Amino acid sequence: MGSPAISLIDTRLSLSGNAGIVDILKGISLNVEAGETLGLVGPSGSGKSSLLMLMGGLEAATSGVVKVLGQDFGTMNEDALARFRRDHMGIVFQSFHLIPTMTALENVATPLELAGDPEAFAKAAAELEAMGLADRQNHYPSQLSGGEQQRVALARAAAPRPEILLADEPTGNLDGATGDAIIDLLFGLRDKHGSTLILVTHAPDLAARCDRVIHLRDGLLVEDAS
Repeated sequence: MGSPAISLIDTRLSLSGNAGIVDILKGISLNVEAGETLGLVGPSGSGKSSLLMLMGGLEAATSGVVKVLGQDFGTMNEDALARFRRDHMGIVFQSFHLIPTMTALENVATPLELAGDPEAFAKAAAELEAMGLADRQNHYPSQLSGGEQQRVALARAAAPRPEILLADEPTGNLDGATGDAIIDLLFGLRDKHGSTLILVTHAPDLAARCDRVIHLRDGLLVEDAS
């Protein structure tokens, strides 16, 4: 077996709040293998999203080691981390994070354009078609339903064929049937492209679809149910 896709060693995260320093993550050690699907579960405030942010280089660890695809995030500046995410990661948030002044097609094509892909718009159109949105590609986010916006966000994350997909409560703002469809698409991307998938969720049935489930409470791993 090769090196883990993601490796955390005694990783800690402390942030300044109104009441002073708050310890968010309190020494997390964890390996995620390439191609694995990992569910992160736990009560609100347990540190799930913060752990995902560390894995995505969107938050810097206070101490410890975060290595992704062999790269030590602690040695990289913001520009290097942004390039790494662009080249290797797809990230899907609960609140979609689409650019409101861009069409669905432009939202999906933009990361590809930034990476210098000459076929950015053709690939974006193909990805939207795969998401069932071929007839919605020239619509703006405000003209799309929540489920359609999340499918655009999924298409944007998947279009560069990232080695790692990170999803933070991707069904949190959707009704049950729409959320189920989004999850089927997300796992379909994993199956189709072999990506490593890390998923933050409150939904037990969704967590059960993962290869492994990690439970967090108060910033600590309390159970690793393989």
